[in-house]
Amino acid sequence: MSKYNTLWNYFKDKKEETIILTYEDIQNILGFPIDHSFLNYKKELKEFGYEAKKISMKEKKIIFIKTIGE
Repeated sequence: MSKYNTLWNYFKDKKEETIILTYEDIQNILGFPIDHSFLNYKKELKEFGYEAKKISMKEKKIIFIKTIGE
């Protein structure tokens, strides 16, 4: 079980083609801030139909795009 499962489950029933979440949004979903380990775990998200397309350290947001059911 990944420490990011709560975040991945957030995407499970989403239908949007693009979802933009700030680091603060993600912290609110997870209950803790993301760290560099997110880069290793982000590949797990593909099982839920999305991928992290762009991670902006400057703007502190991540753009996720739908990969399943396009």
